[in-house]
Amino acid sequence: MLDVRRLRLLRELALRGTIVAVAQALSFSPSAVSQQLAVLEREAGVPLLERTGRRVRLTPAGSNLARHAEAILARLEQASGELVDARRGLAGPLRIGTFPTAARAILPPALIALAQEHPGLEPMVSEIDPADVADALRAGDLDLALIHDYDFVPRPTEPGLTTLPLCSESVYLASADPLTTVTTLTDCVELPWITAIPGTACHAMTIRACQAAGFTPRVRHHIDEFATVLALVSAGQGVSLVPELGAIHPPPGVRLTPMPIRRRTMIAHRAGSAAHPAVATVTGALRSAVPELLDAER
Repeated sequence: MLDVRRLRLLRELALRGTIVAVAQALSFSPSAVSQQLAVLEREAGVPLLERTGRRVRLTPAGSNLARHAEAILARLEQASGELVDARRGLAGPLRIGTFPTAARAILPPALIALAQEHPGLEPMVSEIDPADVADALRAGDLDLALIHDYDFVPRPTEPGLTTLPLCSESVYLASADPLTTVTTLTDCVELPWITAIPGTACHAMTIRACQAAGFTPRVRHHIDEFATVLALVSAGQGVSLVPELGAIHPPPGVRLTPMPIRRRTMIAHRAGSAAHPAVATVTGALRSAVPELLDAER
């Protein structure tokens, strides 16, 4: 009989490519991962890994088993949801990942509604970069998460995960009031820019949007927190692209010009867990909590 926990390790190896990466993602030691995969090979009765020096890769049989593991793990999520549904009421922890602007604008009313309707449910919220959400969900560190993407920076499809659209919002060009002629990206060719930290979707969106307009922005500051970005814009330190949820209360002296760019927020969870009562309940609460100023998506 194949062990499900070892099948999860094989699935992770198929996704991540190295035993060290699997160990880091699942908080194991590399030797423990190697030992468990060796046991899985004995259980399977066929070679699952090919070792070349310090590296390993899946054999055809290993790749095939990893695909089956994906389906098995999804069915286990579904079975877990049905077991919860058989119990009376919702109770226990549910781990939610989020990014800062969603944590401020969407989560509070959702959590209030959940506390009133399901007092036994214990939502546990953690801020996390959307780029790290897939690994956290697959590892079981999160049960559900809010993620986003931008025009110019679409999210890749992640194996083992399901995403549902939640809402979309405009992206604004933030400039200081004296720059009254700044209405398009091309007006900002010679101006300094404030972007998010390199490696983030927001940073990539800004760079690619400007490049699509025919120039590469001259970046002066790298700031992730939008309130700080707008404070720097107000201080005349540059211009920036800011999503609507990050620009709800701009400081004095900041002009916001809508751009033909959108940011989309989605709900992500493990494949097979959509029918889990807690996941379904939190999903419904998040949909009801979308601010009216945004475009809710179904």
